[in-house]
Amino acid sequence: MVIVFALVALLVVSVLVTGNWWVWRRLFRDTTRAPGTVRRVGAAVIAGGWALTVGALVAERAGAPFWLQQVLAWPGFLWLALSLYLLLYLLAGELVRPLLRRWLDRRAGAEEPAARPDAAEVVAPAAVAAGPRGPRGASPATGRTPALTADPPPADAGGPDDPRPGPTRRLFVSRVVAGTAAAAAVGTVGHGTRSVLRGPSVKRVTVPLAKLPRAAHGYRIAVVSDIHLGPVLGRGFAQKVVDTINGTQPDLIAVVGDLVDGSVKDLGPAAAPLARLRARDGSFFVTGNHEYFSGAAQWVQEVRRLGLRPLENARTELPHFDLAGVNDVAGEDEGQGPDFARALGDRDRGRACVLLAHQPVQIHDAVEHGVDLQLSGHTHGGQLWPVNLIAELANPTVAGLERYGDTQLYVSRGAGAWGPPTRVGAPSDITVIELASRQA
Repeated sequence: MVIVFALVALLVVSVLVTGNWWVWRRLFRDTTRAPGTVRRVGAAVIAGGWALTVGALVAERAGAPFWLQQVLAWPGFLWLALSLYLLLYLLAGELVRPLLRRWLDRRAGAEEPAARPDAAEVVAPAAVAAGPRGPRGASPATGRTPALTADPPPADAGGPDDPRPGPTRRLFVSRVVAGTAAAAAVGTVGHGTRSVLRGPSVKRVTVPLAKLPRAAHGYRIAVVSDIHLGPVLGRGFAQKVVDTINGTQPDLIAVVGDLVDGSVKDLGPAAAPLARLRARDGSFFVTGNHEYFSGAAQWVQEVRRLGLRPLENARTELPHFDLAGVNDVAGEDEGQGPDFARALGDRDRGRACVLLAHQPVQIHDAVEHGVDLQLSGHTHGGQLWPVNLIAELANPTVAGLERYGDTQLYVSRGAGAWGPPTRVGAPSDITVIELASRQA
C-alpha cells in the first residue's frame, strides 16, 4: 500500500511539474526572444503561486493561526483555479496556433506581388550594395521596415543587438495565443469568483412521494450544503446564506454537511448568523466530511447552541413523515460513522421517510432501508469544469434528482466553495424541495 501511494504521489508530482513547465514555456519562453527578466519573473510567479497554494492547504489542515490561513488562502487558492484555466486555454491555443500561422503565411504571400517593384524601379544588386543604407533592417529601396519577418529563425534567436526590427511570425503567434489564453483564464476565474461571493441562488424542485399524505402536499424543505465557512468565506457570506434561506419561507431547513473548514474557536463568529434561521418545523444538521477535519464533536455542540438540531444517526417523527439523518462516512475513522440501522431500523415503513446524508454514495444503504428521499451535497456539482467529469466517476449523482429503485436522491451543488472561492459551470444554489402527494 505504501509503495502504491508513493507511485501515485510521484505520478501526480510529475504531471504537475510537466504541466507547469509547459505553461511557463508557452507564456514566457515562447513569447520572448532570449533569456532575460521576463522569463525569470514568469518562473518566479508560477513557483510562488504554487508555494502559496501548498502553504494554504497545509495551514488549513495543520490548524495554523487563523490570520495566517487568511493571508495564504486568497492568493493560494485563486492561483489553483487560475493555473487550471491557464493550462486549459493554452491547450486550446494549440488548435488555433497552426491556423493563425497559416493565415499569416497566406496573407504575406498575397501581399508580395503587390509590394514587388516594377522592372524600371528595380535597383541593381551592385547599386544596392554601394548605395546609402537606411535605418537598421529597412529596405534600401523603400526605406520601410517589415512588421513581421519570415520563419525561421526560432523565437530564441537574437538578443539585445538583434538586427530584426519586428517579431517573426512564430513569435507573433505565440504572443497572440499566450495573451488571449491569459486574458481568458483571468476572466473565467474572476467571473467564477464573483458568482460565489454574491451568494447562492434559489432552485426549486418538486419531488412526489408515494407515501406522503395529502395534508403534506406542498411541504417545503430548504436544502443547503457545503457552505464551507473558513479563511475565505466568513460571517458576511453566512449572513447571505441565512437571508436567502429565510426568504424562501420554508417549512423545514436541512443543512446537509460541510458547514465549515476550521475550528469553533476560529469560525464560531462566522457561523453565528445561523442562529437566525427560521422555519416552522425547525432547522436540522448532519455532519459532512469536512466537519471531521475541523472537530466534529465541537461543531455538533455549536450548531445545537445556535438552534439547529443535529441528527447523529437519529430520526424524528414529524406530523406527516419521518426525518432521519446519518453521520458522514468520514466519521468512521473516529468511530462515529453512519449507522443506518440505528437511524432507520425500527421505523414504520408505511410512513414516508426523508434522509439527510452528506455524500451521494450513501444512497445504496438508503435504498436497503426503504428511504423515500435522500438529500445530499458533497459534490459541489464539480465546482470547476471539467472537474465535474472526475466527480461523476466518484459519485452516483453529481447534481440534481435521480431515482434508485424506490428511493429518490437529490444532490445539491452547494452554497459555497472549497479551495478556490470560484465556480465555473456549477453555480451555487440553495434548493427548495417541495414535496408532492400523489393523493392530492
